[in-house]
Amino acid sequence: MALQPATGARDLNPKQVQQNQHLREQLAMVYRHWGYDEVSPPQVERLDTLMAGGAIASHDVVRLVADDPLGLRPEMTASIARAACTRLKDRPRPLRLCACGTIFESRTAEEGGLCIEEKLHSGVELFGVKDLAAELELLTLLLEAMNALSLLGEHQPQLLIGHTSLMELVLAPFEPPIREEIRTCLIQYDRLGLEAMGLEASDLKRLLNLLDCRGTPQTILDLLGESFGSQPVLNDLKRLFLHLSPLAEQQSLTLQLDPTFHPHHELYDGLVFQLVCQGVSAPVVIARGGRYDGLVQRCGEGELNAGGVGFSFCLDDIRDLPGSSPEHVKRQPSILVCWSDDSTLEKALLKQTSWHAQGQVAQCDLRPCRNREEADQRLQPSGCNTIDWLSD
Repeated sequence: MALQPATGARDLNPKQVQQNQHLREQLAMVYRHWGYDEVSPPQVERLDTLMAGGAIASHDVVRLVADDPLGLRPEMTASIARAACTRLKDRPRPLRLCACGTIFESRTAEEGGLCIEEKLHSGVELFGVKDLAAELELLTLLLEAMNALSLLGEHQPQLLIGHTSLMELVLAPFEPPIREEIRTCLIQYDRLGLEAMGLEASDLKRLLNLLDCRGTPQTILDLLGESFGSQPVLNDLKRLFLHLSPLAEQQSLTLQLDPTFHPHHELYDGLVFQLVCQGVSAPVVIARGGRYDGLVQRCGEGELNAGGVGFSFCLDDIRDLPGSSPEHVKRQPSILVCWSDDSTLEKALLKQTSWHAQGQVAQCDLRPCRNREEADQRLQPSGCNTIDWLSD
């Protein structure tokens, strides 16, 4: 029998589970305050749902051997969008939903085999709002949720924001197929690839400048305004950052605008963002999200209400940030019920249940103790705080 977990899987110890539960509860409380109702999408879905109509690549989905084409979800947005447009289609919009659960990321291991990573995610989805109001609510909620996580200064949180319409402005002068080649180079920050495409000198210079065009929002918006003039997307971003900037400053959160930023999945068709913190040896993305109107429409929603935005936190990555420890999680006092040779286990179990009825954490030592001194010796290994000693 194999005694090691599968490649990419991990056994979580009790302290790690406790931390995850604490993070989950902190975020859930914020979501509830904003009026989001919790749902629980299935871990197993049909492949066409998991691939979000082609927005998520087939190799990113862990397939299951079954009569139907099934797989494990690589994210929860597609499943929640499906439910919102079917089982929950009669609920009034805007529809605010939240969820917490495991996702399964598929990647190639260093030795060449398939590696499946389990990650615990918590996030929200807002359906039925197609204008900037949705982004304003979503990112304000994101910052409030981030504040509830009590990130440290050493984590250097940074919110990186992009927009698919910015990329469309950049690519507008070019025709396919070179347009897609340029897009790939910009997303992958491939300077050499751009230089090897044989572009006109003026076009190449402009594209290379765009690769370095990331930084404080107002500076980048001014540069984009000089290049593209007045554009609806630039006006929306100005309004968005005008609202976010003072909130971010209160939390020592750095805002960054990047016109060429695009996430791994092709799920988003508007605002895109990711929240990055400094990890042990490299930056770690602890949350990501954006707008996905196209996905909502593919799930059957009519044009009028085909609006969707959302984000998701990765609780495992937040837990593993440097300086994070379970010590800040308040542990409820617990009682160890010990009993002597002249008492009985049955009496001890009844005493344990009486503590439970009072809302106390209590566990029962299943072996008798010769005396109180022996009971005291068992206290520390048990993890409890106090002893309830039974002796007839």
